[in-house]
Amino acid sequence: MSGQKASRHSSGPGDMVQEEHGTPDRDLRYRRVAAELREAIIAGEYAAGAKLPPEGTLAERYSVSRGTVRHALAVLRTDGLVTSRRGTRRTVLGGPRAQSFSELLSFTNWARSTGETPGGRVDRVVRRPAEPLDAEQLGLEAGAEVYLVLRLRTLSGEPVMVERSIYPARVGALVAELPPDTVSHTEALVMQGVLFTDADHTIDLTWADADDARLLDCPVGQVLLRERRRTTNPAGVPVEWSEDRYLPGTIAFTVHNSVATSTLGRRHSPRTLPVGTDGPPAA
Repeated sequence: MSGQKASRHSSGPGDMVQEEHGTPDRDLRYRRVAAELREAIIAGEYAAGAKLPPEGTLAERYSVSRGTVRHALAVLRTDGLVTSRRGTRRTVLGGPRAQSFSELLSFTNWARSTGETPGGRVDRVVRRPAEPLDAEQLGLEAGAEVYLVLRLRTLSGEPVMVERSIYPARVGALVAELPPDTVSHTEALVMQGVLFTDADHTIDLTWADADDARLLDCPVGQVLLRERRRTTNPAGVPVEWSEDRYLPGTIAFTVHNSVATSTLGRRHSPRTLPVGTDGPPAA
């Protein structure tokens, strides 16, 4: 192996990995170091504003060269997790925060957890027969009575999302009695014995309709981030079918996967409008 430097690192009994500069093994090593540092940042071992250990310390800890450590730190810098300044210890900028079930289910709980002030204003409540998709998602007979609640959600006074929630009649009747400016419908329903224990989430894009444009002050046809959610109680009975439409650049969803767990999170980012998304494509 002329011109190459090799070292060995044992990460566990019977687990011997060879590092060779300029080989696929080395690429795997820097990715592993980056992954472990990323996990530590997400877990809070390195808080935002804290400094990572020096390159030499990290190289010794992971039994790799300083070049491999620098390569791993470059990955974290690209991900926006650490500062880009070389020659000094890297500072942690922060990481995606894994959320509890209640924070992901409830916009209000999530907003409070990030230091934002959540707001809500009901635009209208409509009692009507369930449309085919509503009936399917809520496990109802076709034409069964449901309540549609259209609501604007804000973060610290700024509009960010329009919430369309459809409830079976027994739950919708409770929501209809709430004051229009109730911040959290979820909390109010829990207080009245309606439990939310499981949810399925689907995230995609959609176009703003007239209601979205009016409430979010955006053009009709603006691209919006959409989260659709079906929530059930402990018995598996659906209690809510919801569609949330977010202004672009205000909310991002992040997914963290590992062998042990898989979590979906959400974070707040400054509002920006994407280029070339002023309306749906022409038919």
